[in-house]
Amino acid sequence: MQKSFWQSGHTPTLLSAFLYFDLSFMVWYVLGPLSVQIAADLSLTASQRGMLVATPILSGALLRMVFGVLVDHLKPRMAGIIAQLIMLAALTVAWLAGIHSYTQALTLGLFLGVAGAAFAVALPLASRWYPPEHQGKALGIAGAGNSGTVFAALFAPALAAAFGWTNVLGWALLPLSVAFIVYLLCAKDAPECPPQKKFEEYLKVLQDKDSWLFMGFYCVSFGGFVGLAGALPGYFYDQYGLSPMMAGYFTAACVFGGSLMRPIGGLLADRFGGIRALTLVYTLVGILIILVGTAPSQAYVALALFVLAMLVLGAGNGSVFQLVPQRFNKEIGVMTGLIGMAGGIGGFLLAAGLGYSKSLTGSYQWGLWLYAVLALSSWAGLLSVKTRWRTTWGALSTARI
Repeated sequence: MQKSFWQSGHTPTLLSAFLYFDLSFMVWYVLGPLSVQIAADLSLTASQRGMLVATPILSGALLRMVFGVLVDHLKPRMAGIIAQLIMLAALTVAWLAGIHSYTQALTLGLFLGVAGAAFAVALPLASRWYPPEHQGKALGIAGAGNSGTVFAALFAPALAAAFGWTNVLGWALLPLSVAFIVYLLCAKDAPECPPQKKFEEYLKVLQDKDSWLFMGFYCVSFGGFVGLAGALPGYFYDQYGLSPMMAGYFTAACVFGGSLMRPIGGLLADRFGGIRALTLVYTLVGILIILVGTAPSQAYVALALFVLAMLVLGAGNGSVFQLVPQRFNKEIGVMTGLIGMAGGIGGFLLAAGLGYSKSLTGSYQWGLWLYAVLALSSWAGLLSVKTRWRTTWGALSTARI
């Protein structure tokens, strides 16, 4: 890492943003690793289990827009404080009162969406401290907080087996409380935060077709990452008869690689250009998901393909956000919320779609192949705009596009 990077921003804010984002993602995703055990206790079908996993993803996607607006009006630090207080209160109630029905589980999923909205807070909180040439690295580090999904996949099924899955929600309060204190002590708003905007100004961003393109690209990359992360415990349990704990370990291996690759994706995009990096990402993802859609007979073959796909998707998430600040520097808060919302919607559709694919056809194959088609469509879309991007706003940027 270049010395100039550490000298150019505010490291305590960057690291506290990472910690807040990391543990928020752990909680946002926790119903995925617990889904097999919750489904057994509440007698849920495969489609209901898919909806259970997908609900916090959708809620988080929509709330990212809300918190994107709050970030620009209250500044990122205060928006993060509000989000963490809601998250702590919701988990405390669920832990103490318990979850006894499918409806109550979905309601908890809606509140866990606040944790997913951390994306719209942590990234601008860190990003605003850094110059354009270091945006990829700063956003990659802050965004690497999605490694919290690894902790949930590794520990939640085992804790649920030992103490009951409801008590896992209580255990989650401990690290979240620590992260909240660190956030209060270390996180600071950048001195040059953009001024508040009227709501109409946010709508103007949507009139720019580049905003829709970035939303579409992130819908596929981040949506693929979080959607697969939520669905894979159930996939390995159904497809290969693994225990909930082993399915969690397999899933953890997948999401661990993807999380690590996010900052590396930002670095690669800084070095080689975000367009070139994303072109390779969508090509590889399409091929890998087509292969895993053939339902390999060995669980370890499927695991290897999913690990590779998640590595590439992680790099893609970092690459998208190397480009966004170059194109929408003045609207980074609202664009982070919009693009994050699109990514969450993609994750919801993939997680729920895989559940319905299993319920309706008895297989995950069609759901996976449909996602592969979307990845290859993104590759084609990127090729169609790369010349315009490089010769217009890309030509004005000091970063490699």
